[in-house]
Amino acid sequence: MKTKIKEYLGGKVFTSVIVGLVLFALVFMIVQCIPYFQTDFTNKKMSTILVGKYSVDGGKWKNVNPTKTINDHFHKATIKGRLDETAANFDTLAFSSKDVWFTLRSADGKFEISNRRNKPDMPEELFVPADRMICTPGYGVTEILTESFPKTVLNGKQDMIMEVEYPYSLATQSLSDCLGVMYCHQDGLYNQLFFKSMPSFLLFVLVCFFGLFFFPVSSFVLGKINYKYLCFGALCFFWGLYMITQSLGDFLNLWITDVTICLFVVRMTSYLFITVALLYFKSNLTKPVTRAIANCIVAVFFLSAAAAGVLHLTNTMDLTATKPNMFINTAVCVAVMLVLLCVETRGNRNALVFLLSWSPLLITLSLDILDQFIHLAGSRFFNYGLAIIMAYQIVSLILDLRKQYKEAIRYQQIQKELYEAKVNVMVSQIRPHFMYNALTSIAMMCELDPKTAKEATITFAKYLRGNMDSLKQTAPVPFAQELEHLKKYLYIEKMRFDDLLNIEYDIQTTDFKLPLLSIQPLVENAVKHGVGMKEDGGTVKISTHETETAYEVIISDDGVGFDVNSQKNDGRSHIGMENTKKRLRDMCGGEVIIESVVGEGTTVTVILPKEEQPNENTVS
Repeated sequence: MKTKIKEYLGGKVFTSVIVGLVLFALVFMIVQCIPYFQTDFTNKKMSTILVGKYSVDGGKWKNVNPTKTINDHFHKATIKGRLDETAANFDTLAFSSKDVWFTLRSADGKFEISNRRNKPDMPEELFVPADRMICTPGYGVTEILTESFPKTVLNGKQDMIMEVEYPYSLATQSLSDCLGVMYCHQDGLYNQLFFKSMPSFLLFVLVCFFGLFFFPVSSFVLGKINYKYLCFGALCFFWGLYMITQSLGDFLNLWITDVTICLFVVRMTSYLFITVALLYFKSNLTKPVTRAIANCIVAVFFLSAAAAGVLHLTNTMDLTATKPNMFINTAVCVAVMLVLLCVETRGNRNALVFLLSWSPLLITLSLDILDQFIHLAGSRFFNYGLAIIMAYQIVSLILDLRKQYKEAIRYQQIQKELYEAKVNVMVSQIRPHFMYNALTSIAMMCELDPKTAKEATITFAKYLRGNMDSLKQTAPVPFAQELEHLKKYLYIEKMRFDDLLNIEYDIQTTDFKLPLLSIQPLVENAVKHGVGMKEDGGTVKISTHETETAYEVIISDDGVGFDVNSQKNDGRSHIGMENTKKRLRDMCGGEVIIESVVGEGTTVTVILPKEEQPNENTVS
């Protein structure tokens, strides 16, 4: 059953997912164009609600261009003019405000609309619901029936004044981004929500689904749960959640009556996303020092975000006031993470590719921070850069999962061959004449040295048990385990050859894995065909060491040696050596290099690439 799931997953699902994403993106783009053909509402920005002039922060007056939005950053803006003539065609005027107070009033002061609280001369039905922080505008929606407008105002014959105030010390938003106006009929806001935000809402719900199910379940079906995939799944989920709140930010007040809670939801989802992104960065680090520093960075950012949330909920300082500081905090944390990845790129191609794929995040984030001070384009860079990066990461990990699927299938295909090879190896290692010689030597010692005979019998029994256990072992084992079994074999051979066989060890590292009983055939060849063929015996040396890219096991002897080229053409099968090479290659990507000089000895080097070693973050 599991194999069938893997085959389906690797063949149809991966392809279907990519094709589905492309088709969904096309549908999304088409549906995004639908609002331009609707007649039941007209969406407007601040530049078109009044036809006239505007002034920002007491500056000179400029003409309002009906075809363009007002992108000036401001603390207080004033617009003088008359309502757009299309207002009389609709029955509702809806204001969508973000972090601003606004007031629209007639020049004679007889008519006024505002989202400010505690104005005794204004009808209660013209206000957004009461907010808990009186000094915080939050994210609100104000709907006004046009039937309550004086006819002179509605027909565009009455001079009007619009005042918009951004009550924060740093002007981080443009006028049109802070306040939108829509003329509509009944339920016009919900129509706009469906046509404008629903496509992106559904798209990012799909992203959330990816995060919750696709990557964790896919990695589990492939036979292991990977911490990196779990982190990326969480990243997808919170990115989707973050983009959903961004797309629905103009409409949250339709369901959440408290405008300060609307602001809290939008801001905190972005901070949660950044926290999970930092965790995903950490999952790509392997060195203990860099991972420890990364843990500190994640903790610092999470605590600072939590502190900002507490300040907001306790009416001390709202999340818009702390936004510039959190922007800088985000940039610093991301920059430190990228530096840590740079440290890991030395000799690590995967870390370098990961670093390059995420570098646009720092660039776009830096542009947004710069925009807080020089007002480039209203803080839009981050979302665009993030969407491109996340799309790349999703496709990259889907391809990575597909590669793992192919490797899993290939692994299954060679299991039968490996099992047969293990049987052959075991038979060659406990061949009858070896058992006969070992038992004969033990029998002789029973009279000469009973204590040594007892120890030899126990060692021989453990050696046989190890060979039997190898039939059950399908995954690579730590070298320390292989070395322990190897010493039992050499103990028995030393007992037979006595002073004619010397054993030397130079073990510099054991921090790697390899197939069980893959080194013993090489050592057996050194004993049997190397020093065993030499009249006065010799020495077999086993050593290990680590390079930047691989672990190496070296078996050398000073025996009779042989001509490597003549061995390849001597007509013999050499099944044992070929099986050993195949197991090392298929299970660990290993390579066996044999060098020999007649009369001087033989050296066999086993090279095990680090990138093929089992991942420490993977749980079988």
